[in-house]
Amino acid sequence: MNLPNKLTVMRVVLIPFFVALLLLDFKGHIWLALVIFAAASITDWFDGKIARKNNLVTDFGKFLDPLADKMLVTSALVCFCSNGWCDAAAVIIILAREFTVSGLRMVTANEGVVVAAGIWGKLKTAFTMLAIIAIMILEAAFKNTSVVFAVNEALIWISVLFTVISGGIYLKTYWKYIDPNK
Repeated sequence: MNLPNKLTVMRVVLIPFFVALLLLDFKGHIWLALVIFAAASITDWFDGKIARKNNLVTDFGKFLDPLADKMLVTSALVCFCSNGWCDAAAVIIILAREFTVSGLRMVTANEGVVVAAGIWGKLKTAFTMLAIIAIMILEAAFKNTSVVFAVNEALIWISVLFTVISGGIYLKTYWKYIDPNK
């Protein structure tokens, strides 16, 4: 297994530790969860950069990298809902987009077409990861106040905007593979 794939696997392995720390309640648990989330998020940037630079792109990496991103981000968002840090409706929209694009990728793969991550998908992932980090910092530093919740909501709903735009672009681009009129 090459280094980029090891980094991706490490991101997946970190998820249960991140979730446990986020949901447990002891002094400093959010800060510890934040460190793990940030480390896992950084591996996303490094694994792709290393894979492309050193021609180490593999089918395993193409499969697991986007899945690892989705697992990490959705784990955080579900925990945020559980902790009362954000609106469940926003998280449901984000999850619906993730399932839709994953389904689209499966359908196009049957046709031999790879749905590569576009710029809007990358922006969506980057912004959402940064929003998650900001929310954890706010919650750790200021606890769950009405001002913190309002900022959390703004960040999550901006993520939703990126999510809907990127999902719409994927659907428009690959609609011919799922067009119900064909």
